[in-house]
Amino acid sequence: MGHPRPLVIDPTGRDIHGEAARIRERGPVTLVELPDGVRAWAVSSPALLRRLLTDPRVSKDPRRHWPRWIDGEIAPEWPLFTWVAVRNMFTAYGGEHKRLRALVSKAFTARRTAALRPRVEEIAAALLDRVGEAGRHGRVVDLREEFCYPLPIQVISELLGLPEEQGPELRAVVDGVFHTSATPEEVTDTYARFYAALGELVALKRRSPGDDLTSALIAARDEGDTRLSEQELLDTLVLMISAGHETTVNLIDNAIHLLLTHPDQLAHVRSGRVRWEDVVEEALRLEAPVASLPLRYAVEDLEMSAFGGPEGLVIRQGEAVLAAYAAAGRHPETYGEDADRFDVTRADKEHLAFGHGAHFCLGAPLGRLEARIALRAVFDRFPGLRLAVDASALEPIDSFISNGHRSLPVHLS
Repeated sequence: MGHPRPLVIDPTGRDIHGEAARIRERGPVTLVELPDGVRAWAVSSPALLRRLLTDPRVSKDPRRHWPRWIDGEIAPEWPLFTWVAVRNMFTAYGGEHKRLRALVSKAFTARRTAALRPRVEEIAAALLDRVGEAGRHGRVVDLREEFCYPLPIQVISELLGLPEEQGPELRAVVDGVFHTSATPEEVTDTYARFYAALGELVALKRRSPGDDLTSALIAARDEGDTRLSEQELLDTLVLMISAGHETTVNLIDNAIHLLLTHPDQLAHVRSGRVRWEDVVEEALRLEAPVASLPLRYAVEDLEMSAFGGPEGLVIRQGEAVLAAYAAAGRHPETYGEDADRFDVTRADKEHLAFGHGAHFCLGAPLGRLEARIALRAVFDRFPGLRLAVDASALEPIDSFISNGHRSLPVHLS
């Protein structure tokens, strides 16, 4: 089968779900064009995506399996450069992935995550005190800025031992990493600033180690037998900081927005018919915090029919694959004709928002915990919470990867 004309992805992410629908319409696997003409196969069928994400013939390592990277065709100015260039478990394959993941997985055990509950509740309560002050006398509050954002960033900052004064700079550079329509100058500036900030953090923790994940990773680098390189150390911190808050910010933002625009669904929770867990899972399914995740690569020719996909379609060795999570989360093949509807009572809320297989998000239990605590806290504290603008006026983040709102203006009562 010849290559069809690719669907050009809008790098600004202005209409993530409209674009996801167009991806689905073209079949379970379709060719798309990313910024700068880079082509990839977008996979939107949940069943097919699961099979591909668990197959060892699909890699995340561009240095071994993406000819365009190996041949030097991908420039540092490419808006997705950081997503591909980092050397950490996100872009590792096989034994390398296991080695790098093992270093971090100790920090995200079920027991450790559960132990964070009281601290997350404390942070949420303190933030909502500030929100209450800001919203006095009917003033509009940007809930994304004042609550959805600072909650996960404070949690991950404490886990990593980040000094408070580094917060604003790290936030700015993480926003830059997700900004998929950035100019070449913005891309290279973000890259340089990120590594400068992390270099400062590592130097500080080498001088004054603490009981935190950064110090533990430095110890593994300097004293352990894991062969963790300095670049892997820095890039593991890049991953922890980026993945550790952006996705959870979007999850909390989207869930609050969905409940405020679907009062009948909020009533289900308030009556006790469903749990906050149900809200979180349905929000993850309907509004995947990461809409599309770059990139994976075929280690050898992959006949899609062998994965339950279309006959005659082959992803050739070295071609790139894009996991289309937003498209998969609303796929009628799995969720029926009402897949676009927010329904907290839906029986099947299983989703791929945190990935699948060897690269399943290590921080998923923590993200879920933060979201449950945040939602319960904000709706208990402000039962009259309502949007301050028409829902159609809310603007999406400038990204086709990150799925959330630029702001979430509300009245508290």
